[in-house]
Amino acid sequence: MTEFKINASGLGYHSLNNLIKEYSARGPGNIKIENVFGQRYIGAGLESKVRIEISGTPGNDLGAFMSGPDITVYGNAQDGCGNTMDGGRIVIHGSAGDTVALAARGGQLFVRDGVGYRAGIHMKGDTTKSPALVIGGSAQDFLGEYLAGGVIVVLGLSHDGQRRHHGRFIGTGMHGGVIYISGGLEEHQIAGDAVASKAGEADLVTLEPLLTDFAGVFGYDKEELLSNHYLKLLPRYLRPYARLYAPGGHETAPDR
Repeated sequence: MTEFKINASGLGYHSLNNLIKEYSARGPGNIKIENVFGQRYIGAGLESKVRIEISGTPGNDLGAFMSGPDITVYGNAQDGCGNTMDGGRIVIHGSAGDTVALAARGGQLFVRDGVGYRAGIHMKGDTTKSPALVIGGSAQDFLGEYLAGGVIVVLGLSHDGQRRHHGRFIGTGMHGGVIYISGGLEEHQIAGDAVASKAGEADLVTLEPLLTDFAGVFGYDKEELLSNHYLKLLPRYLRPYARLYAPGGHETAPDR
């Protein structure tokens, strides 16, 4: 496999991304980028199966609209990571900012630590693909806002033994998909558009492959992650805002 190295020190985001596109066009390979300091749009729109390793802190919209690459960041990521991504994988060995996986349609995004506000907002899936966002730490307010599809998992690994989360308005406007949270939540933290229950054996079909991959990339014990107790959030309505405009216009989500 061909390996390319880029020193991003002093490079503007436009020049850096042109180099990445040039190297990725040569076929499958490994692109190592050092000294990244806030350059935006790294990997945006790429379709090739290239592997990108980033040392530093990439700027907003890392991997936006991408469908093929496998991106690993050895550091933190800023806002909009995985924005509308269609496939591939992003691994963050640190934390990420707001709107992680915004409108993602496919692929996987693993964040070792915590994320900011509105993570997983308007993620969506269909019969052929489903996005997944796994957060090792915790998330700020409005996790899974307007969630339309896909899977969000929050592990709370950076918390104390109680693994209590502080994010509020979880699942506001969600009308599809599922959210799994390991750790304590108060009832007031969950939006009225979501219905909470304890995850059961059937949920392991969804959780096990995601937690296996998460454990593998970050060095956790898979069995320990699987043994945790998870709260499962599903949408209460298929059309949560229809009732605001037409009396009786909402549809209750089917039992799952």
